[in-house]
Amino acid sequence: MAVTPQGSRIEQREQTRRTLVREGRRLFASHGYAAVGLSQIVAAAGVTKGALYHHFGSKADLFRAVLEQVQGEVARTVATTAEARDDPWEQLTAGCRAFLAAGTDPDIQQIMLIDGPAVLGWSEWRALDEAASARHLAEALTGLIEAGVIERQPVAPLTHLLSGAMNEAALWLAGSGDEGDLDDAWAALSRILEGLRLS
Repeated sequence: MAVTPQGSRIEQREQTRRTLVREGRRLFASHGYAAVGLSQIVAAAGVTKGALYHHFGSKADLFRAVLEQVQGEVARTVATTAEARDDPWEQLTAGCRAFLAAGTDPDIQQIMLIDGPAVLGWSEWRALDEAASARHLAEALTGLIEAGVIERQPVAPLTHLLSGAMNEAALWLAGSGDEGDLDDAWAALSRILEGLRLS
């Protein structure tokens, strides 16, 4: 099938967008949002500022796309790790630990935990987080309640409490330089999770 000129232009636009997101992500991760200028991004991507503005209304809009990509990757890692287990309780705990471990990656820390809330504000950052990782957590908790592993209770507040605890632990890990802190954070979180389980 022959590629039409319009199909070629659409593909070229998508390629430009992917390149901007890739280079924006690399620069934001390496230098932090505030230290990266639009001129650096377009130079790295090999495009004009006009091309950037065609896809993104501002540097913050480009950052939002980068953050959505990073949060989606973390959510997929958590889901894949959880789904590798057969037992629903082990799925929950493996997924929670995978989330904390993902937050120790310096690039993820910079984009998702340090710049994300600062650039977009807490409300929008939390909405993106809920659309990514928190949805999987709510599904896991619902399954555990239905299976009688956790006491029957409203899922929404429990999801927010656990998600908040994990986000705070991840933020703490982002500011910590000690490799043993991941184990300490996981030990504390696992005690909280164990408190939910019916004996």
